[in-house]
Amino acid sequence: MSITRPLVVMGVSGSGKTTVGEALAVALGVPFADGDALHPEANVAKMAAGIPLDDADRAPWLVAIGAVLAAGPVVVACSALKRAYRDRLRVAAPELELVYLEVDRATLLDRMAHRTHFMPPSLLDSQLATLEPPTAEENAIVVNGARPLVELVETLEERILYV
Repeated sequence: MSITRPLVVMGVSGSGKTTVGEALAVALGVPFADGDALHPEANVAKMAAGIPLDDADRAPWLVAIGAVLAAGPVVVACSALKRAYRDRLRVAAPELELVYLEVDRATLLDRMAHRTHFMPPSLLDSQLATLEPPTAEENAIVVNGARPLVELVETLEERILYV
């Protein structure tokens, strides 16, 4: 089974975007792109130093992600924290479909403390403060990102639009 539209797996740091996105891309038979790899080096350095990104920092990153999404069916892991960011991505890829991984703060902190990543756990609260969960009109698939990976992928495969 394969999708014909681009898909963003979104959520705050530690929600499982990359893990779920990679597994979902394999299940759907499409490429995977990790939004973290598309950040300009200045953004990575800023986050690694414990400094939250602002809208200006994220602008070139969103352009890069939009280009990947516009290129065809793909699964991209991208925080897409604000509605305005998701709207920008939809300009590049109007058929964009969203998967939002909801995870409680305690689980997020635990995951972040047990991984090697440029995003320190100290930035989690700024991400949660920035997060604007998708609204009903965005037609996002909302799932509990703390569920086992196999269950998440099976659930998402059932709910993703195959057009």
